[in-house]
Amino acid sequence: MNINLENYYGSNRITTALLLAAGTGSRLLPLTKNSPKCLTLLNETSILERLVNNLKKQGFKRLVIVTGYKKECIMDLLGSKSQDLTIEYINNPLYRTTNNIYSLWMARNMINEPFVLFESDLVLTTSLLDEMVFPDKMAIAEMQPWLDGTTVSVNEMHRVTKFHKGTTDTYSGIRYKTVNIYSFSLSSWRAVIKRLNQYISEGIVNCYYETVFSEMIDDKSLTFESVSFEHKPWYEIDTIFDLAEAEKLFPLKLIKWTELEKAIA
Repeated sequence: MNINLENYYGSNRITTALLLAAGTGSRLLPLTKNSPKCLTLLNETSILERLVNNLKKQGFKRLVIVTGYKKECIMDLLGSKSQDLTIEYINNPLYRTTNNIYSLWMARNMINEPFVLFESDLVLTTSLLDEMVFPDKMAIAEMQPWLDGTTVSVNEMHRVTKFHKGTTDTYSGIRYKTVNIYSFSLSSWRAVIKRLNQYISEGIVNCYYETVFSEMIDDKSLTFESVSFEHKPWYEIDTIFDLAEAEKLFPLKLIKWTELEKAIA
């Protein structure tokens, strides 16, 4: 059964994206020696350009990027406009001594509307974002042996019920990998800002924003409905191995054939 998502969720489709791209990408050295991780080429197209194209295809109108390491490379590539997408920048000067919790906090005054949060090391099929453009969603994928990092538990209503750090401990039940894409209503974002302010004021600047989300899920001050990314390709690129695996999922032949089809049409 096909559901019209705009009819189902209402007219509150999100058109603002926040992209965190301040880190040094040290695990991708030497590729990141002279440019940010998001400018790493995957089959001749950078991770960042792919993400921007995903956003434009999904009708996003505003992109805010938190930069840090080699920020000028990103700004030179994208400028302030890409077709109908307006691009703005926030510089995190403390990118070497802080983590993404600080980059997210830096966006508190720039964004005052619903938005989708992205990490800048993701490659994905655009249609995976069909449900993510509505508020208070979280992208997940069933945990696989080759994945690592934070996982979550989800109930029968598809609500995220718990965050779990790492994957080394044994556990029962199904856990899902966080894909690091989240959407927020304005009320949820304001609640997150309030909690972020507490962390930053206490000098806690070198942890992941997932720590805040986890705490808020536990005390029920934040809710996410899970969106499965199982059915189409996506990959999080942290290492050279990740890059090689992602290139298998997004082959150059497929890209060229898609461009040929568009030209014919």
